[in-house]
Amino acid sequence: MVKVGLIGIGFMGRGHLDNYIRLEAEGFPVKLVAICDIDKDKFENKFLPGNIDVGNKKYDFSKYNLYTDIDEMLEKEELDYVDITLPTYLHAEVAIKALNKGIHVLCEKPMALTVDECKAMIEAAERNNKKLMIAQCLRFWPEYEYLKECVETNRFGKVVAGYFFRGGGTPKWSYQNWLLQKEKSGGAILDQHIHDVDMINWLFGTPKAVSTIAKNVIPGSGYDIVSTRYIYEDGKVITAEDDWVLNGEYGFSMLYRVNFEKGNVIYEKGILKVNPNDSKSFTPDLPKENGYYREIKYFINALINDTPIEVASPYSTMETIRIARAEIESADNGGKFIEL
Repeated sequence: MVKVGLIGIGFMGRGHLDNYIRLEAEGFPVKLVAICDIDKDKFENKFLPGNIDVGNKKYDFSKYNLYTDIDEMLEKEELDYVDITLPTYLHAEVAIKALNKGIHVLCEKPMALTVDECKAMIEAAERNNKKLMIAQCLRFWPEYEYLKECVETNRFGKVVAGYFFRGGGTPKWSYQNWLLQKEKSGGAILDQHIHDVDMINWLFGTPKAVSTIAKNVIPGSGYDIVSTRYIYEDGKVITAEDDWVLNGEYGFSMLYRVNFEKGNVIYEKGILKVNPNDSKSFTPDLPKENGYYREIKYFINALINDTPIEVASPYSTMETIRIARAEIESADNGGKFIEL
């Protein structure tokens, strides 16, 4: 039985909590034994809802060992791994602390605020011979896995263009409003747009250069609206955009539109549609589980079987941060092309 401690039960932490409850109910060999959060009110089910439907239930916390101090939890519990769902600026510090205690780490995205922090996390994992995985959930999302398979197999020929978007209302649900503090979250680029940066990195590799225009709307939050062009040697036209000031009744959306030589693959409003150039459109039959469930299960299986973290290796997710930092540099310089 794999024993886990969950650190942080803000919006995304509760999404992970839901999946541990589900995995245990399904008989999967994992047991959530401890939960830590600095805000003890959360253990009384006092939460703010987020922008998507994860982790919005009432929980029975009496079955877990509860902590408000990370050091105390790491000292008292015998854990196989910790699942870190803390604010971004704490990822590196807490991950390194756990790794140095000989505990494997699953850490929410983004990996960290800077490439140097990412390197320090990887060095700690390697020095202690422990596994480190960043929960870039789209790499485990069935509709994005399908796209990856199309790209790698050239099923519809080579990619000629791709457009990625996510956006929604301003995130006002974080502890002490850390999400809207540039120095703690990195703004929309590192917190939300990072999903599509990671997809582009995973699908196509590191671009030759990036050019980003971005705008700050909320005082102190960093960039809230972003549009990036990714330059590749073969000339494919790749763009990703994000906007987290789409308020009112907009809700939330994530989509992609990728055009190949012999067809196109479109994902929007939760529906995947494949449009071959020479035959009828269709919707592939894909797994029903979401990426959060599948990424956690993947990591646990890697621990049980002692297999390498290949889908979201630490080096690959660090490269995502390097690309995102180049986008911020470009935006800071009015859209200047930044080479990678």
